[in-house]
This record gives sequence, structure tokens and C-alpha cells, in this order.
Amino acid sequence: MSLPAFSPDLMTRTAPLYDRVKSVIPVIEWPAFADDVEAILRLKRERDAVILAHNYQTPEIFHCVADIVGDSLALARQAMTVEAQTIVLAGVHFMAETAKLLNPSKRVLIPDLRAGCSLAESITAADVRLLRQRYPGVPIVTYVNTSAAVKAESDICCTSGNARKIVESLGAPRVIMLPDEYLAQNVSRDTGIEIITWAGHCEVHERFSPKDIRQLRAGHPGLVVLAHPECAPEVVAEADFAGSTAAMIDYVGTHRPARVVLVTECSMSDNVAVQHPEVEFVRPCNLCPHMKRISLAKIRRSLETLTHEVTINAAIAAPARRAVERMLAV
Repeated sequence: MSLPAFSPDLMTRTAPLYDRVKSVIPVIEWPAFADDVEAILRLKRERDAVILAHNYQTPEIFHCVADIVGDSLALARQAMTVEAQTIVLAGVHFMAETAKLLNPSKRVLIPDLRAGCSLAESITAADVRLLRQRYPGVPIVTYVNTSAAVKAESDICCTSGNARKIVESLGAPRVIMLPDEYLAQNVSRDTGIEIITWAGHCEVHERFSPKDIRQLRAGHPGLVVLAHPECAPEVVAEADFAGSTAAMIDYVGTHRPARVVLVTECSMSDNVAVQHPEVEFVRPCNLCPHMKRISLAKIRRSLETLTHEVTINAAIAAPARRAVERMLAV
């Protein structure tokens, strides 16, 4: 695909937007983004649309066209406040489904239907039903990184940011937590509650090892290590802090470490670095191939053609919505 022709006027019009990301996007690359950025801003007005972008989106999306940004919990909460009639989800499919669950009367679009999730694909609704039969009476907590059909079979949802709080709120000595095995193990360690797990893993976070963390520390003296709880427990044990993407951002903003590594998806570091140029970010770059299916060009096409619209069967939507709303109530 050829790059758009260089236009001095376009560069001038989009200069304030480029200023937001100039620390992480070389100026020579900006002409490849500027035309789509300007078109998306126009199309949002024409389509009465807002863009929700996850923390793993690239900086030109996260900082230049998104209206609401954050982790899964923040996007779920803020989706309910949206007044626009169209929501474009710059993230993966389960996030778009969650936005649709909370906004059933609105049009929800995902720019690429192939933007999936290894965790969501690791478990089915039938799997959850079998677990309920095997462990009668044991409450089922389902991570939001699942399909609406799986959510519909659960009692309550959680995110990495509120998983511990959700599990503790149930007041049960034993809980089923699906599908992220490492998140469940980390929550069990922190709470002392017995958790029955499922062997699902995030293909980004499972690649990190304790050896990686030790090598990073050896190569970067004074390094502060922040790990996502989707990492294995032994990786979390090597870190200085473990928390959701939102918690990592808060940590950097509060503590202002001189040198830090975010043990999570690669684009997080770029997005946080824009906000904290005084902090040195060490970047072990593990990319999420699904998140990276979303691009400015695909967001633009989504707004132009109003595709791809997310729909959920009503029989699934009602119980799935209850599970998400129970989480938000906690």
C-alpha cells in the first residue's frame, strides 16, 4: 500500500496532534498517519461516534484519535457513559462485545474481526457448564477476556485490576476462576482463597520468564520492574510491583522511577512514555498480534463503512450483561 502524498498543509493542520506523540513517533513517519488521523476526526463528527482504545494500542491511535482510553475495566465503566450513537472499539473482540453488552441500543464496531484473544479462545461456554456440573455450588468468576457466551455462564466477571476484590467479595472458601491460570494463581496467593483454575494463558505475558527479569536488572542498574498479573507467579515474584495496566500507569505517575520496565505488551511503554518523558523506559518488546490488527486505516474504514458491527444473541446477552454489571457494582 502506497503512503499518502506529502502535504505541507496537512502537516500544519495536524501539527498539534503530532506534538503529543513526537517523543515516540519519528517525524519522518508522521506523514503516513496524518491523513488517516484527520479523516477519522472528521468521520467521528459525521457519524456521531467515539473511539474507545485499550492501553495496548499504538500511540497514533491512543493519543491522537481515541476519546476514551484505559484498561479493560476502565473501558467497561466508561462505555456506559457514552452519549454518541456509535462506538468504535480499538482493541480486541471481547472488548467490543462488552461495550455492546453495556450499550445494547448503540452501534458497536470493531475495525478487524480477526482481532481476537488467546485467553478468550481458550475456553467455551460448554467448558464452563461442565465445570459447574463438576463443582456444584462453587461460584464462577470469569475474566472479561472471554466471549459473551462464556460470560453468560458465569456468576460474575472480573478484570486484572479488580480480580482480588471480586474474589474476596464472594465470601466463599473456594472459587472457580476462568480462564487465565496465572491470574488465578496470583489472586489465590494474595487472598489465601482456594481457586480452581483453567489452563488458559495470554500469549504475550506467558512469554516472560524470571530469567528475563533478572537479565533486565543486570543490564539496567536501578531498574524498577512492574509486571502484569497475567504473568506467571514466578515472574510476578521477581517484580517490584504487579498490577493491571491502569495500576502500572498510576505507579509510574506516583513514584516517578528513574528507570522502569513494564512487563506487559510493548505499546504500553510508548503510551506511558508520552506522559512521562522524564522516565527512562526499558522496552522488552512482546507484541500482541491481535491488538496490532487494529490500525488507523482500519478505524477509518470502519467509520466510513460502519463495519464490522458487533451483535450478540439476546439469550446470551442478558445473563452476560448481568455478570458484567455485578462486577461493576462491586
